[in-house]
Amino acid sequence: MKNKMKFAPKLAAAAMSVAVIFSLAGCKEKTQAPQAAAQPVTVVTVQISAPVMTTELNGRTSAYQVAEVRPQINGIIQKRTFTEGQQVKAGDQLYQIDPALYEAAYEEAVANYELARADARRYAALVKVNAVSKQQNDQAQAQLKTARAAVKTAKTNLEYTRVESPITGRVGRSEVTPGALATAYQTFMTTVLQLDPIYVDVHQTSTELLRLKQDIATGKVQAKDGAVEVTLLMEDGSSYAQKGVLTFTGEEVDENTGMVNLRAIFPNPKGDLLPGMFVRARLEEGARPNSVVLDQRCVMRDPKGNAYVYVVTPENTIEQRTVVANRVIGTNWLIESGLKAGEKVVLEGTGKVRQGTKVTVQADEQKATSAAQPSTAQ
Repeated sequence: MKNKMKFAPKLAAAAMSVAVIFSLAGCKEKTQAPQAAAQPVTVVTVQISAPVMTTELNGRTSAYQVAEVRPQINGIIQKRTFTEGQQVKAGDQLYQIDPALYEAAYEEAVANYELARADARRYAALVKVNAVSKQQNDQAQAQLKTARAAVKTAKTNLEYTRVESPITGRVGRSEVTPGALATAYQTFMTTVLQLDPIYVDVHQTSTELLRLKQDIATGKVQAKDGAVEVTLLMEDGSSYAQKGVLTFTGEEVDENTGMVNLRAIFPNPKGDLLPGMFVRARLEEGARPNSVVLDQRCVMRDPKGNAYVYVVTPENTIEQRTVVANRVIGTNWLIESGLKAGEKVVLEGTGKVRQGTKVTVQADEQKATSAAQPSTAQ
């Protein structure tokens, strides 16, 4: 009896331990979390395309040619023969300078020339019979040449009394009036601007310019006929009807800004473009074959700035994939690397998924867009 009393507490403790173990096991089974349900997402299927690469740069228009009109002789301006702002051709008269003194000088030069020519002929005949010395004949021949040059100078000065347009273009405001004294090469009279074609001057970073040259050289960008086309956006946002071509690349980089000067040339038959206008030039660098273009909503960035997307695997789980996305095309990113054709990338629902999350694809945005487009097959 005493032995039974002695072992009773030990048996009770053992029974209690077993009960606690079974109780904990039951609680663990009851509190185990159920498996998470698959998250619904919308995806886009990666497709290979050849987007046209463009770059927009700020710029200003400038005249194709600028000619400052100045007199080449001294004299009093008699009249102006143009209307300010009109179109003129090269050689059209713009001003008339009083020709009286220059006409007299020309007539005197002609008379001296006739006299010198007669003397030269006479001395040439006399020297043959030794009536005059060779030295005298040489002097007579030289005087003839001098007189001929004086006639040419006098005639040129007389012609300069007609101040003509040096180029074809639009003449500007007249800076002088009839009665004013014109000083040779000093008096600024007016300006003639050639506006068809017209230049557009823009600036691009040296880094972007180097990238463009490398992409063209390696075939990533295929320029049209070896040239870069330019589309012009006006101040009001409208597009200019005529397309231009990039014709000049500066040879120096600005030390302060790191920019390179670029120049494009545009047809301007109607004169819609005027010098000094602010415009945006869209450089059409060319098509980039074998490229992936992805909606900007698909691409996210980590704290270090690295781009990544969520790819749906064949097992309907999420894989976080690092991609290279450095250029924007409209509302899309150009994906340089990281994706292959046919892969499905999460478009909507990115905030609900992480690496390894189970998902169900509700819609494929790429297929829905393709189905909505009318067929062009005949």
